[in-house]
Amino acid sequence: MKLILHIWRQKNQASPGKMVRYEVEANEHMSFLEMLDVLNENLIAKGEEPVAFDHDCREGICGSCGFMINGVAHGPLPNTTVCQLHMRHFKSGDELYLEPWRAAAFPVIKDLVVDRSAFDRIIAAGGYISVATGSAPDGNAIPVRKQDADLAMDAAQCIGCGACVAACPNASASLFMAAKITHLGLLPQGQPERKERVLKMVAAANRELFGSCTNIGECEAVCPKGIRMEFIGRMNRDYLNASFTYQEEKEMAGVG
Repeated sequence: MKLILHIWRQKNQASPGKMVRYEVEANEHMSFLEMLDVLNENLIAKGEEPVAFDHDCREGICGSCGFMINGVAHGPLPNTTVCQLHMRHFKSGDELYLEPWRAAAFPVIKDLVVDRSAFDRIIAAGGYISVATGSAPDGNAIPVRKQDADLAMDAAQCIGCGACVAACPNASASLFMAAKITHLGLLPQGQPERKERVLKMVAAANRELFGSCTNIGECEAVCPKGIRMEFIGRMNRDYLNASFTYQEEKEMAGVG
């Protein structure tokens, strides 16, 4: 099958970028990234600069890959990462436009690669639990309701790819944060830092210039792991509760 690709090429963050047209022959059994590998092999053979794109596991679990395909994060298939997207879902002669995530918090490094370290800083601000080191505790030592365990596992599927940010008109990181906050907040180990966690992570997201959530729903539509918007509601409730509690504690202490 023959494809026409229009790919965003940008040398670095300081350089202007532009769409460049390429043609490539692909096999329908290839993944989308394997098709780009073929394109890059052709470019290298001609002495041209290959297209830079993020990838690692190529199994849909690491969150490294990700860019816009015809304006849709990760492409046209729901619950699918770019590395899991196969060429059999396209037809010969298709014209595809590939662009990097577009968000102030995700500056372009090169071509389709963006800097997603803002996510790392949000996690460092509060997306963890403080536990003693040592051997793993008995899995049955702390009872957890099945409903909570199931929801926590659903939220824990977030791979931090950034598709939610790229698809959101406000470039909000709310779905990403909500997944991390819900995952930890539903489990007993996450309770001691629950209020502090949500306050710190939301503050970190604001510092990184992510936008606010206005419940448009594009984030859920493109999430390759099917993270649901209901987790954002949980995060908002935790945030309001933590904010009121923090203010009450300040007033009781005679501060502010």
